Amino acid sequence: MPSLITIVRNKFLEAIRSVNPPGKWKILVVDEFSQKLLGSVLKQFDVLEENVTLIESITSNRDPQPEFEAIYLLMPTSQNVDRIIRDFSNGFRQYAGAHLFFIEGLDEALFQRLTASEAEPHLQGLKELFLNLWATEAQVYSLHEPGMFFSMYTPPRTETAFKLARNRLEEDLRFVSKMISNLCITLNEFPFIRYYMPPHHSPLGALKPNVQTRPPPPPESSARWRTNLARGAEARAYESVEGDHATKLLSFMVQGNLEEHKKANPEFAKTSELVRPRATLIITDRTMDMLAPFIHEFTYQAMANDLLPIENGVKYTYKFQSSVGAYEDKTATLADSDSVWTEVRHMHMREAIDKLMADFNKFLEENAVFKGEGAASLNDMKEMLANLPQYQEQREKFSLHLNMAQECMAIFERDKLPLVANVEQNCATGITSEGKVPKNLVEEMVPLLDSREVINTNKVRIVALYIQHRDGVPDEDRRRLYQHARLTLAEQDAVNALTLMGVRIGRVASDRDTKKKVKQKPLNEEEYELSRFKPLLRTILEDHAAGKLDNTLFPYVKEAPSTAPVAASLRSPPPQATSLRSQKPSWHRAAKPGTAASENRQRIIVFVAGGMTYSEVRETYQLSTTLSKDIFIGSTHIVTPRHFIDDLKVLDLGGVGSHSVPSGISEGRQQQRTFQEYYDDKYFTKDAPPRQSAPATLPVPQSRKPIRLSPTNSYASSTNSTTPSPMKEEKKKKKGGLFRF
Repeated sequence: MPSLITIVRNKFLEAIRSVNPPGKWKILVVDEFSQKLLGSVLKQFDVLEENVTLIESITSNRDPQPEFEAIYLLMPTSQNVDRIIRDFSNGFRQYAGAHLFFIEGLDEALFQRLTASEAEPHLQGLKELFLNLWATEAQVYSLHEPGMFFSMYTPPRTETAFKLARNRLEEDLRFVSKMISNLCITLNEFPFIRYYMPPHHSPLGALKPNVQTRPPPPPESSARWRTNLARGAEARAYESVEGDHATKLLSFMVQGNLEEHKKANPEFAKTSELVRPRATLIITDRTMDMLAPFIHEFTYQAMANDLLPIENGVKYTYKFQSSVGAYEDKTATLADSDSVWTEVRHMHMREAIDKLMADFNKFLEENAVFKGEGAASLNDMKEMLANLPQYQEQREKFSLHLNMAQECMAIFERDKLPLVANVEQNCATGITSEGKVPKNLVEEMVPLLDSREVINTNKVRIVALYIQHRDGVPDEDRRRLYQHARLTLAEQDAVNALTLMGVRIGRVASDRDTKKKVKQKPLNEEEYELSRFKPLLRTILEDHAAGKLDNTLFPYVKEAPSTAPVAASLRSPPPQATSLRSQKPSWHRAAKPGTAASENRQRIIVFVAGGMTYSEVRETYQLSTTLSKDIFIGSTHIVTPRHFIDDLKVLDLGGVGSHSVPSGISEGRQQQRTFQEYYDDKYFTKDAPPRQSAPATLPVPQSRKPIRLSPTNSYASSTNSTTPSPMKEEKKKKKGGLFRF
């Protein structure tokens, strides 16, 4: 299946390549946010290779370049529209012409402002790209919005705060719905939409039914109160808040967004020659599976992100032995471009180590580096790597993953994870490795809680899993667990905060067990003893693919597949470039010969509001193969157990002191902002301060016009660039342009 990173990269390249001015060279103008999105899938060299001679920030003090046409690649904010107009107003002309590409849909009022301005004669075209999302892996996308966790689940502090908090949350959900819609538009899919309806708890956080946010009750004398069909709008509105879960609100918002886009763009998701079964979008949230964030996972990517200090799942700093034998700190990027990483990241750590050693020995054999036996252990690999100075790239890759594997296994032994994980697996699955009900769970757990060799974070994980296994415990029992584990007050708060996520932690004798509509299925495949638990998402996806997923647990927003028309394909006529405003997506292409089988695979798009785990990411890849579906998974952000526990500690405080929103989430407003107002606030950027002095300069010939260095840089380091002369333009293009920030 095509990589999501490649799809997004190609969209950006297609936009840049679509502009071909008479002079060949062009300037790219970006803002702070669009530059980061562009940089996440393209390197500076890739951009400059497309006849881009200069990259400028729209907020900087730019020199006029009236001999070049410019591509504006910007977020569609009111600020940026005003800046574009300013570039071509009052007789001033910043560039020869402007080709506008907005990262997502432009508000109609802003479009009218553009076309009614002095800049209009200079605008060569306008296109909306709908690319405001982060493609982090081949099948993974993210919004990079960890603060949404607190917006969704933090309860209002007072009765009077409910309306403000709900207004804030609905603004946030509307923004999230736009990002999900961007993905669907990028994939050219108008999917069926299903959403998770929690059966065992009412709406959480700001959506909890409250007199401030509930519509007034219907008149008691109303005769229409009798039957469900004839209750009247007032009665339905009054009761609807009982089912206003975040997943439901989000799903209906996405449906509305896509219907609106389809109305404006009839070619979107239009059936043509190739018929791919219509996709399904499944929207769930973190509360669906509260076991997965606490479990110790022992597949390579999940284990490494759990145990090692990897920044945002991507950056890892380790000790690298140079060719002269000295050790130095090196920061590596764990990305899809690293073939070793992509091959082993979803393997169990034992298999990953075996694979690394086998590949290393194969490398030695193919390159005839050593004579005699190959590496038999990780330490052998370490010694041999120090003697491979002539194979720098291979050395660095093997050294990185050798270091990560060794560190993980050292922590595995030091923190008593075999014993800890055994208790976790018994709690999460409800059975032992022999397939029996665990009867000695407390006897196995208490010594670990008492032990000073088990770190407190792992004790929190054990307690949280045990409480969920028991479906709540008496308050006195919970207090004793805290005492055995010697948990701090903040760590106790993390466990207590499970109630804010719909988990029952207390229990009295009269309480009945919570009825679960979906349970983990026993797996037939051979399992590692400490990896028996599988995220609930696996069961959801398998049941959906088999047509067995409960419609009351995951209802459809509108139509179900059985009643829907035939699905959409990828091909539609290419958009015309003659109109200023072209809303038609420009990526509709006919399938290449020989790829029909893979192109026709049905897609499933998953969105987990409130954070997804690496174990859920792994299941997505594996199920894509077993179910023969193209499955993409995304979330507001990705969570590791450590960060999840840290967020739970301050969930009741609105995130105050958290890593993502240290000052906490806002209280909200009496009146909701329009989406454009919300968007302008979110993507606000400051203009650079005006220049202190602007000495007059004599006109310079076009081929030798100097370009001023700017105060800050984008991407990597910048280089000086001049406007290319006819004789040397190819050389200049190769040497690179200037990122002016």
